[in-house]
Amino acid sequence: MSGPPLPPSPPVYAPPTDFPVVTMPFLPGYRVDRVIGLTYGLIVRSRGLGRNIVAGFRSLGGGEIKEYTQLLEQSRHEALTRLVDHARSLGANAVISASFDTSEMSEIMTEIFAYGTAVVVSPETSPAQPVALR
Repeated sequence: MSGPPLPPSPPVYAPPTDFPVVTMPFLPGYRVDRVIGLTYGLIVRSRGLGRNIVAGFRSLGGGEIKEYTQLLEQSRHEALTRLVDHARSLGANAVISASFDTSEMSEIMTEIFAYGTAVVVSPETSPAQPVALR
């Protein structure tokens, strides 16, 4: 005997595995051979009437508004994908110092801006040096 079907799980928005994007100003195990410069990805999304209505009812009870959380996850993923595409078009093979900025436009649209420094990196071949605090 089986129970009711499980609801579909939300999509997983994973970072790219073939193109490193890190928030640090360096990439462990790699050396920066060339700094190309600023790279970015931008998306502006409207919440949409249907989501606003559902979210409006949900907000009456308090707590997380899952429709908006999912929309922001999708938007951040798309901005990150555009950042990687832009960095690749500049000749980079990694992005360091990546970050996000978000702003609201006319109370119905949200802008997600992903940005970082496009770089060319190569694996570090020299042995690691011990760190000494003096």
